[in-house]
Amino acid sequence: MLLAWFAAPTFQRWADATISVPLDRVRVATVVRGDLVRDVSVQGRVVAAVSPTLYSTASGTITLNADAGERVIEGQVLAIVDSPELANQLQQAESSLEQRQVELERQRIESRQLALEKRKAADLAKVALVAADREKRRADQAYELGVISVIDFEKAQDDLQNAQVAHRHAVADAGLFDERLAFELRASELELKRQDLLVQNMQRQVDDLAIKSPVSGIVGDLLVDQKAAVSIDTPIMAVVDLTRFEIDAQIPESYADDLAVGMQAEILLGGGKFSGELVAVSPEIVNNQVNGRIRFSGNAPTNLRQNQRLTTRILLAEHPNVLLVQRGQFLDTGAGRIAYVVNEDGLAKRRSIEVGARSLGAVQIIAGLDQGDTIVISNLDPFRSADTVLLTD
Repeated sequence: MLLAWFAAPTFQRWADATISVPLDRVRVATVVRGDLVRDVSVQGRVVAAVSPTLYSTASGTITLNADAGERVIEGQVLAIVDSPELANQLQQAESSLEQRQVELERQRIESRQLALEKRKAADLAKVALVAADREKRRADQAYELGVISVIDFEKAQDDLQNAQVAHRHAVADAGLFDERLAFELRASELELKRQDLLVQNMQRQVDDLAIKSPVSGIVGDLLVDQKAAVSIDTPIMAVVDLTRFEIDAQIPESYADDLAVGMQAEILLGGGKFSGELVAVSPEIVNNQVNGRIRFSGNAPTNLRQNQRLTTRILLAEHPNVLLVQRGQFLDTGAGRIAYVVNEDGLAKRRSIEVGARSLGAVQIIAGLDQGDTIVISNLDPFRSADTVLLTD
């Protein structure tokens, strides 16, 4: 009788369950309340954020002053292009500039000489005007005394008018001549300035024959041979800036709509975590993946290497104070709508649930479960959609 009393609960559990599954074949987890960070883990490749390629600035013969892998500093001359044609063009431009300077000085001297002649003519016209005015006054006095004829009196008036007209025209001609000379000098000065700008441009091109490093770093692969003949815009070498690295990450297409510039990231290296930020997202999808660039937010590790592989965790969203449970295969086999809640008697009862955001290690529970519930998170196929399953030891 006592044995039957102890065995009754066990028989009742068997009676309530449709099927039984060994407990060691399932995994369980407890529903808790906490913060859920939705993220995605991707593999990234370390690339230099700044890695400029240097090009030949003219046609000529290249002389390399640095070898591949050599450390260089900003402003260091890495190669020199020998271009006799460009050097000759600079000499011709400088000679033309000197010639224009001499011509301008000669024009200024001639302008002063011609202006002096015009002013001399205006001064002579003024002297003639003064003389004609004096003769007019003498004629007026003589006419009043009746000692000259009317014709001589009128002639003195005509001579005064002629002198006045000649003087006005001489003064106006001198003024216009000064304006014309100033205009011609201004045109010559502009031509000289244009030639000076041409010389400066040619000098800049000659100076650019010495190709300098735009950053401090190391020289990458040399793209031309020593003393090789190169044409303009021929790639010569690349310089890698070792102080600024980024992570080139390939992100699955399924996360493309969730990505946004400015998202935070965690970069794993040697057991340590470094903060980062998503700074670029490609607008196109290639091979079911989206290319993204992640930049270190703080101090980057000092032992990074070009093309080194790193694991990066991109934080897509954060959901504070929500119900969540450890992620498992029950999401796939139950389509995210079914969970088996395990009670103290070892019975797993089927329950409809609704899940929300998912992270790599957890999933948000929106409805169907309460805090403290223990559910099966492993594969639900052995349960065969039964309402109640007995978990046996």
